Amino acid sequence: MGRENLVPFNKPFISGNELDYISEAVLSYNHISGNGVFTQRCQEWLERTLGTNRALLTHSCTAALEMAAILCGIEPGDEVIMPSFTFVSTANAFVLRGAVPVFVDIRPDTLNIDENLLSLALSSKTKAVVPVHYAGVPCAMDAICNFAKNYGLRVVEDAAQALLSEDCGRAMGTIGDIGCLSFHETKNIISGEGGALLVNDPELVERAEIIWQKGTDRTKFEHGIVDKYTWVDVGSSFLPSELVAAFLYAQMTNAEKIIKRRKELCSLYATRLTPLMEAGRISFPRLPLGNGHIFFCLARSHAEQVELLGHLRGRGVSAVFHYVPLHSSVAGRRFGRVRRRAIWH
Repeated sequence: MGRENLVPFNKPFISGNELDYISEAVLSYNHISGNGVFTQRCQEWLERTLGTNRALLTHSCTAALEMAAILCGIEPGDEVIMPSFTFVSTANAFVLRGAVPVFVDIRPDTLNIDENLLSLALSSKTKAVVPVHYAGVPCAMDAICNFAKNYGLRVVEDAAQALLSEDCGRAMGTIGDIGCLSFHETKNIISGEGGALLVNDPELVERAEIIWQKGTDRTKFEHGIVDKYTWVDVGSSFLPSELVAAFLYAQMTNAEKIIKRRKELCSLYATRLTPLMEAGRISFPRLPLGNGHIFFCLARSHAEQVELLGHLRGRGVSAVFHYVPLHSSVAGRRFGRVRRRAIWH
């Protein structure tokens, strides 16, 4: 079957208002650099919808993770616990600050970090824990946060895939000290490239705004607190353009509709693949799958994985394997470490 006839692995959802809002940003507000009207609207939507103290738009989730590393006070030699099964940005953000990522195994039912193995990765150098809500499925945040509290560690939620995923009425990304979101084209709610930092600890808000504004106290200047702004801390250019924010806001106004459709598609895949699961050929988690970001299943071996991908392709469905575990990668071996009892054998 030709590629053009396949159900694509990812198809960006377009709400219909994106170009109108971009035109409004340019023609009505005459503002296309960062932190304009649409940036404020997006941030207010996140704060109101998710219940975080402060939301700051970024040009990517990678940027949000890098901000989080700075906010956590990560320094060379510190260690940060995270799952090996995640995207490289989770580790890179902390490696850039000189930290050592300590890779932990995942749970087979959710593919999230195994909260029961955290203590095996702990050392006197541990500074933070970074749970990743894979496929939008919530991690065991109560256990993770209790562990972190007992050892005085920061919790940074990599919620790149988990916008509008909830557990017991709590939005993913708002439970730890800091949350990081992605609006990349492959996510549910998109802006092409984009992300957001959720600052849940009120004590971190002021510094987050400084880091976000290239290390200046410009936010205080804009609020009339100081008569001029200046360089006061480290920071970088983390803001997206107003054009990106305008596109994103159009998506946000249709968020419930988009998530509902993603969940419906996950249910459809579960129904159609149930015969393979009942035959013991594959396994997949029970529904609902968080926010419906990814429907994933596990094969018994690599050979059967290849067979399954071919089976799906032959029926018009494009499917792919996901991350190569970071602990086995070239950079993972160079920059990180593992606990033997907490990783694959």
